Amino acid sequence: MSINDTKEMIINVANRLFSRFGFHKTSMDEIAKIARKAKGSIYYHFASKEDLFREVIIKEMNNLKNQLTKIFTNPELSAYEKLNKYFIKRMEVLNNAANYHETLKADFFEHFHFVDDLRTDLDRWEKENIMKIINQGINSGEFVLDIKTDVVADIFLMVLKGLEIPFFLQNKYEEYSPHFEGLIQIFNKGVSK
Repeated sequence: MSINDTKEMIINVANRLFSRFGFHKTSMDEIAKIARKAKGSIYYHFASKEDLFREVIIKEMNNLKNQLTKIFTNPELSAYEKLNKYFIKRMEVLNNAANYHETLKADFFEHFHFVDDLRTDLDRWEKENIMKIINQGINSGEFVLDIKTDVVADIFLMVLKGLEIPFFLQNKYEEYSPHFEGLIQIFNKGVSK
């Protein structure tokens, strides 16, 4: 097995264990045992459990970015359709990103500063792409705005992020996911002509 394959396998095993037991209850010994690797092999690739967890979170965020990129780069979708699909896909992917949920827990931020950096990077990336969708809507005549595009993108992101705690930590995703179409229509009506 190549070094890259070993590293990827360790990340996958860690992902499963962190998802199931949480960061604090998962040990490097358990990861090594399940991965069938010496503990030293894990430390060869990752300086600490926090470093390994960071890689797991990056993988989840990259999956989210890949899924959302398919939507905002689709030339066949109108801006309205893109915002709708963006909202639904984002919530769907994050619902399955159990380790991302760990980062939402308030006490977690006190211990790991890299989480803030990762979330800030994701926020910037999302804002940039939401602004592209909004600008597409303005250029096509779908959207009419009396406020700046970046303000609308910020508000859209605040709404999305505001839903994360109830959906993913309070387990209300299943209850409200059938109503996502209606929720996004409320937003889209606010920017539509």
